[in-house]
Amino acid sequence: MPTSRRTHTKPPAAEAAGATRVLKKYPNRRLYDTQSSSYITLADVKQMVLSGEDFEVRDAKDGSDLTRSILLQIILEEESGGVPMFSTEMLSQIIRFYGHAMQGAMGAVLEQNLKAAAQMQAQLAQQALTNPVASMQGLMGNYLEQSRSYFEKMQQQMGPAGALFPGFVPPKKPG
Repeated sequence: MPTSRRTHTKPPAAEAAGATRVLKKYPNRRLYDTQSSSYITLADVKQMVLSGEDFEVRDAKDGSDLTRSILLQIILEEESGGVPMFSTEMLSQIIRFYGHAMQGAMGAVLEQNLKAAAQMQAQLAQQALTNPVASMQGLMGNYLEQSRSYFEKMQQQMGPAGALFPGFVPPKKPG
């Protein structure tokens, strides 16, 4: 599955202007923000991610794309401090998919599930004031349906579930 260079969705006006923020990484491991003409830290890059800014990180020497590497550094810092998001078992499972025929499909499944969870979180925040219990039930149902639907599509593309996941029986559609 091809990956995009861009890390976030920009507002339509910024997209039209082609305003991707460029950060340069120097051999001394410092990051330089070409927009503000100043050096920044990983905490500053994390803030860009949280605010939804579109950016890319380039090697100052050869121009290669280092965006994923910087994002992984931020995740490593987050996982090292406080309460980690990923269990040891989950990280082990992710590692096991590298080099496996399902590597690309699992990346797509994880990405779709994260998008669905983010949509669910946004909808829940909007609807929580009116009827929190009904909102949560509806959103969870939508999330589960999206996950099931995406898994079924992946299954159709990759072949029978038994070949990929021995012993797995897909759930029946409700109704």
